[in-house]
Amino acid sequence: MSFTNIAGTIREVPKPVEKKRTTFDEIQKTATKTKRVMYPISGIVGQEMMLRALILNAINPSIGGVLVRGQKGTAKSTAVRGLAEILPEIEVISGCKYNCDPMDTDTFCWECVDKQRKGQIKVEKVPMKVVDLPVGATEDRVVGSLDIEKAVKEGTQAFEPGILANANRNILYVDEINLLDDFVVDALLDAAAMNVNTVEREGISVSHPANFIIVGSMNPEEGELRPQLLDRIALQVEVEGIIDIEQRVEIIERRNHFNDDPQGFRRDFESEQDKLRAKILKAKQAIGRISATRDNLRTIAKICVAFNVDGHRADIMIERTARTNAAYEGRERITNEDIIEAAEMVLPHRMRKKPFEEEEFSAEQLRAVVNGTV
Repeated sequence: MSFTNIAGTIREVPKPVEKKRTTFDEIQKTATKTKRVMYPISGIVGQEMMLRALILNAINPSIGGVLVRGQKGTAKSTAVRGLAEILPEIEVISGCKYNCDPMDTDTFCWECVDKQRKGQIKVEKVPMKVVDLPVGATEDRVVGSLDIEKAVKEGTQAFEPGILANANRNILYVDEINLLDDFVVDALLDAAAMNVNTVEREGISVSHPANFIIVGSMNPEEGELRPQLLDRIALQVEVEGIIDIEQRVEIIERRNHFNDDPQGFRRDFESEQDKLRAKILKAKQAIGRISATRDNLRTIAKICVAFNVDGHRADIMIERTARTNAAYEGRERITNEDIIEAAEMVLPHRMRKKPFEEEEFSAEQLRAVVNGTV
């Protein structure tokens, strides 16, 4: 029998190092998306009423949102997304997933209540933001998800916040809002009614603040919005393609400039953006000093009776919007023009029947009611 001699050095093969698993939160912190260059809102040509409605909601969130109806290609989405760059800053509790207001302890989430008890409240300023709600979002993605097994053992730590948590004290934008699934509409209605989002699964309930400004856009050719949700949105504006030739030429030129040199285009409108931010901030500071007179309230009530609207929500929304418009225009008192401009955005989708037997809302008839000529 022969043996073969094997010469060499025996080395221990090192075990592969087990890589630490990356959590979802860590993935979100990495740069996984291409930075989007936004078209400045001050660069939009025309569409003054749409821009006014969005700006008034930014100044006074208690107005209650806006629905933008119109044809495709009329800058609806561009305006809403551009709004994010001129929104004011808000104070939030550092590290809070729900953007809790440090001055409103009654609406604290459970995590902020625990921080307050331990004396660990820290405050920071962050800009308001526009939070997108995709039409195809699942219920768990919208309201949040709850791990039942984990909830039994660890309580609220098993709750994964959804879009409504991120939207608290911000603007919730729904493009093609008329195409939302019914369960999403129901969730929005519940949150809008109570300013709280509640998730219940198998007898376990979790709730958090959900006070957001809802902004929706839609093409009415694709279907109408559910009446219950329509009633919850304060303002409605109609946008159409511009028929002025020079303005249409200006739109083409600006869009080409933006496509060729986005940063250069943004620099051209930087001063306009700064002026708009300053005007919004000044209006937010002034609105608390503006109140409606008894005559203002009578005018508003007279309008709502003449246009035969349901309930009293329209009266309240017209007053809030008129006050905000006066602040934006730098006035110390509400004028009839403020009331008319507010009513033009509040009334069209609230009329129980057509006013004065006409086929559609009439701005001329509105002025006639305010001026007492009917």
